[in-house]
Amino acid sequence: MNVKLDTKEKFHVINVLEQAFYANMTESLLKTFNDCTQSDVKNVILNLDQVTKMEREAAEALVNLQQTSYENNHSLVICCLKQELEDWLDKEELLELMNVTPTLSEAMDIVQMEEIERDLFKD
Repeated sequence: MNVKLDTKEKFHVINVLEQAFYANMTESLLKTFNDCTQSDVKNVILNLDQVTKMEREAAEALVNLQQTSYENNHSLVICCLKQELEDWLDKEELLELMNVTPTLSEAMDIVQMEEIERDLFKD
């Protein structure tokens, strides 16, 4: 899977540079995700602005990754979905299981809010 990684202070942005996201690509994405969460910065934003289609198995892998992230006190926010992909995920009843925002800026805001929440609940 072709991705571009951008690391900020509180999160990593994984930009998927593919038009299609197939099930056989999930292993590569998972490796990139795990590499990111092994650093001091554990939150990830997954930018899917170039993805126009996705296999159900790949979408289910994202849902599982979402759950794992929250169980490990990390944030995973998916952003910039094309409308047809968002509609398909909704029809497949997977969209509601994902933390999705329309823009990268909103994804950054959510990561920062979730960081604050975790800090507050820690005390």
